[in-house]
Amino acid sequence: MNKSSILFTIGRPFSPLYSWLMTTRAGLYEKNIFNQYTLPVPVISIGNLTMGGSGKTPVVMALAQGLKDQGYRPAVISRGYGGKAAEKHNIVTTGEELLLSPEEAGDEPFMIAKALKGVPVITGKTRIHPCRYAVNALHADIIILDDGFQHIAINRNIDIVLFNATTLAGNSRVFPGGVLREPVKSLSRCHAFMMTGVVENNRTRAENFAALLKKRFPDKPLFFAKLLQDNIAPANGGETIVNSSDIGRTYGFCAIANPIRFQESIEASGVDLIHFKSFRDHKKYCQRSMDKLCSEAAASGANSLITTAKDFVKISSFKRTLPLFVLNMKLKFDSTFEEYILKKLK
Repeated sequence: MNKSSILFTIGRPFSPLYSWLMTTRAGLYEKNIFNQYTLPVPVISIGNLTMGGSGKTPVVMALAQGLKDQGYRPAVISRGYGGKAAEKHNIVTTGEELLLSPEEAGDEPFMIAKALKGVPVITGKTRIHPCRYAVNALHADIIILDDGFQHIAINRNIDIVLFNATTLAGNSRVFPGGVLREPVKSLSRCHAFMMTGVVENNRTRAENFAALLKKRFPDKPLFFAKLLQDNIAPANGGETIVNSSDIGRTYGFCAIANPIRFQESIEASGVDLIHFKSFRDHKKYCQRSMDKLCSEAAASGANSLITTAKDFVKISSFKRTLPLFVLNMKLKFDSTFEEYILKKLK
């Protein structure tokens, strides 16, 4: 039994209490006892029912880029988990230039801001403040709430809940007895589902789970999204790698919620992966940890390192004794998802 299973077993007696608290909280918003704010522009929430990674960041990035390409002016609003910036609204980027560091913004908002050109990214613990700033000061005409399903204080026009095709709903128990943030019945609040991280070895399980969702919530559309390899880029800013064998024997590492998925992506890319190491999500790196990674990689016989774009934003300034590469991924939606979003907005 692993550490998580032990903790969930200990916490199981408290799950009904936590479930009741979350259900009561949602009910208080529904009855307008707790304030809900309505913005003058459409709001799209990308969230999940489970703790841990479900692919929200790639979905947010792809959605924001797609809306921008359609002529909209989207802004991404995040809580800024792990970031040190503590103002009511913290401007990671206005869409023109980066204004905060990864340490200030949080690794995921910074990665989104760095990847998207022309899209404001703003953080704030009370998200109505960055939302209003995006609309009033930056003239955003669509708000995308990153990890917004439980943030009921802001009304949304489109509420999408993601499920990772590898982890699905975990043990289907509510925290602290499992990975669910709320009971399953809370999914009645959302408008649509999306299965992310679908690959060949999890497709059958994902389709079976999707069938269960459709049976229980027949009025809600369900979409699929694939993570595909975009490119392998050297950290020094050189040309992207066309032939994966050119980087030699490599040592992979990451600090994301679903490290197995990244490991599988490295292996699928054809890279000669001789060792893989994962850290807890949102790990804060330092020069010492970078030195240790380089030392361990060299001792294992590797002559390079490979990591995620999310990890790279936190380690780009550190010195390294081995070449570092970044495996960049891109998300591909069902064509019907884009049609659904545009139709709902109109």
